This record gives sequence, C-alpha cells and structure tokens, in this order.
Amino acid sequence: RLASCTPVRRMSTRPLRILGLESSCDDTAAAIVTSDGQILSETNQHQYAVHEQHGGIVPGLAANSHLKHMPLVVRATLDKAGLTIADLDAIAVTRGPGLPASLAVCVAAGKTLAAVHSKPLVGVHHMEAHALMARMNSTLQFPYLCLLISGGHTLSIVVHDVNEYTQIGTTRDDSVGEAFDKVARDLGIPWIDAQDGGGPGPALELLAREGESSRFPLPVPMDKSGTSTSPDFSFSGLKTRIRRMKDQGEFDPAKHQDQADVAAAFQATATRHLTKKTALAFKRAKDMGVPLTALVASGGVASNLAIRSSLQALAEENGVALVCPPPRLCTDNGVMIAWAGMERLQRGLLDPYTIDFIQRWPLEDLKRMGYCQRDSSF
Repeated sequence: RLASCTPVRRMSTRPLRILGLESSCDDTAAAIVTSDGQILSETNQHQYAVHEQHGGIVPGLAANSHLKHMPLVVRATLDKAGLTIADLDAIAVTRGPGLPASLAVCVAAGKTLAAVHSKPLVGVHHMEAHALMARMNSTLQFPYLCLLISGGHTLSIVVHDVNEYTQIGTTRDDSVGEAFDKVARDLGIPWIDAQDGGGPGPALELLAREGESSRFPLPVPMDKSGTSTSPDFSFSGLKTRIRRMKDQGEFDPAKHQDQADVAAAFQATATRHLTKKTALAFKRAKDMGVPLTALVASGGVASNLAIRSSLQALAEENGVALVCPPPRLCTDNGVMIAWAGMERLQRGLLDPYTIDFIQRWPLEDLKRMGYCQRDSSF
C-alpha cells in the first residue's frame, strides 16, 4: 500500500543506492550513496550570502532559498551520478529536528519523489545522521560515545545501535555552534564563504589561530560545586561575558589583535568546557556498564581542529580512538542523510508517505516510534 509503505523486492546483487535530501536549516543538499559506502554524487547549495547581512539565519529567507534550489540540487545530484530516480532503491529525507519551513521543503520533496516512483521512504533524524556518519567506510562498531556539536545541538549520547540511543548530557541553553556564531558576530568577524565548512564559526576558528588566549582569561562554564559534576553543557554565560567585555570597552573589536585574542580565549574556554563534560559522559557510560568502542565527534563544530585535538587526548585517556567524519562531512550535508537512510533501510526502518516533519525530536524517542517493515530481500 503506497499510503503506508512500499516494500520493493530486490532483483539485483549490486550495492543498494539511496538519495538523501537535507534542508533542516540553511543548506540545500542532496547526495547519492551506496550500501558499500561509495559517494556517487553530492551537491550542496549554501546560503552564506543570504544570511550574513542579517548576522544570522533568517528562517523565512532560508525556506525561500530551499524552495528555489531543491529541484536544481536534486537534478544536479542525479546528473553527476549518471542516474535517474528509477535507478535508486530508496529516498531518504531529513524529517527533523530543524526549522519548520525548511524541513517542510525537504519532506515534501522526498515524499513526492518516493510516492511518484514507488520507492521506499526513509525519514531521517538529523542528529542520528550526524551520529552515524562516522560509520561510513569505517570499522566503527557499536556501542560508542558520541559528542554531537553543531549550530543547533550540543549532546553527549551513547550510540547503542541504529535507532537506539541514550542521552547523557545536553545543553541547558545555547548550543556551542550558536555561541561560536554569536561571538563571531560580536567581534565583527567576516564570514568565511567556503564550499564546505564556511560561516561565522569557522571564521572565528581561523582568527583564533592568530590570538593569545591568556590575554583575556575567561571562567569555564558549570565549573563550580553545584554544576561541576553534571555532564550537561552551557554556553549562554560565556557568550554573554564576551558581549559584556565589549560593552565595557575591555577590548576594541575594531582592532585585529583584540579580535584574535578574544577569539582565542573564547575558543580555548569552550574547548575546555566541552572536554570536561565529555569526560563526565565517559564516566557515566562506564557506570552504566557500556563497553565503549570509540569516541565519535560529529556535527559542524567537530571540524574545529582545536576541539578535535583536545578530544583526541581525552579519548586516549579512556583507552579508545577518536573517530570523526572528514571535516566537510561534519557540517550539514546530503551524504549523512543518505548514509543514515541506508543504515535504516537495511534494518527495515521505513516510513509511510504520510509522514510530516518534526521540529523538536529527542533522539531517544526514535526507538519508541513505529515503522513499516520492508521486504527481507533488502
């Protein structure tokens, strides 16, 4: 029944192919990957020029850009791979969480393509896609500890398996990526307009390499007795501290060295905070009796080299490897949606064509949701 789900009997022994669509925030992206980990094609339409003049993401403008570019991105991705929709085995779409109007574009496009061409549909949780990205072309085995750090989320979770997660820590206010972006704006740092990994956060990281962090010592968040044992994160106070320093004239954002030194101080403090709270997540996971195989860092902020270096040392202290996707696959992209869709497809976790987007969607809810079951020939 097409309105419910579409089991399709597999007639070929070739690797499965799946198209993944992503438009949860400000990138319109698509990719085609195979079940053996090949990226056949990918396309990403960024919106830096649209939002930089506003100092941040404007939801309405983001959605309008997705409406304009989604058909072109899908067409380009198919053309690069030399494939048609008929050559695909399934369609995967970002279902949530994210900006409602942006998600609506993605879900509508994916549902329409899947229904018209009688293809299985896989609704993907955006954060699950980040959490599973490190498994593509990797020997990474479950269970592992995953630090998901992006513009919208800061989470430490145990990844038991596809569709099965235990959250350990979350942000109590702003995400680390949001803090990076807002501090970059307060410092007046021009955005980086790069094909992969651009925006205000990467611009701050680049500037911080020229700075001396000790010039502006900052308190590490949640480091006092009442909160020091919590694995949760908090970045609002750190962000506000930078703004107060600016308002009180403690540095001049018009001076390049002041910019660089404050950027370095903020990045160093945020890194210490992330690392300390991830150390507590390791302890919680071990107290739960989980035999962790690795520490995975994913999400856009995981491409930050200073943060990676600190997490590398932490992983070594805990006797596991640090595993990160390539930097270009840490930021939002179609490949991660396609790969998560493939992992779910191969476990029979399909969705009906009637699904809608979910703006707020805890990862732990995934296991409680019902899914269609596909034909065992997959």
